[in-house]
Amino acid sequence: MSDMRPEEPAEEDGGLATKLAELEDRWKRALADLENYRKRATRDAERLRSDERARTAAEWLPVVDNLERAIEHAGAEPDVLLDGVRAVRDQALTVLARLGYPRQDDTGRLFDPTRHEAVAAVPDADAPEGTIVQVTRPGYGHGENQLRPAQVVVSKGRQADGSGP
Repeated sequence: MSDMRPEEPAEEDGGLATKLAELEDRWKRALADLENYRKRATRDAERLRSDERARTAAEWLPVVDNLERAIEHAGAEPDVLLDGVRAVRDQALTVLARLGYPRQDDTGRLFDPTRHEAVAAVPDADAPEGTIVQVTRPGYGHGENQLRPAQVVVSKGRQADGSGP
């Protein structure tokens, strides 16, 4: 019986070695699959970014075309040129809106620090305190899709010279 005992661990070691080799092979395959997935995900993300950039640039091509036409006709009457530039501006605003960043008209609304950047505060008898009385630079987008906040002038209410509350 003592002769059989040394053989039993040898058989077990052979089974363990086979099982270990099998697990190591599966581990290496899983690592290779993970690396291939990472490379594929990186390529896909780069392709998506490239496609989106091309789509966005294509949205602006008509605006550029119309600006070039305006430059070509710069010798025309100033009113005609001004009308053309306004039309191109309107076209650019439409592109921004289609891309999810509509221009915000905030005059008369209450100041909101998440959407506005106050550049001045002025006394205004006609506007309650905290009301936007002038937009110096418009904002585009809203909520989490805000491209930039509007720069605004805010009412301080009436002056403290006796004309106020």
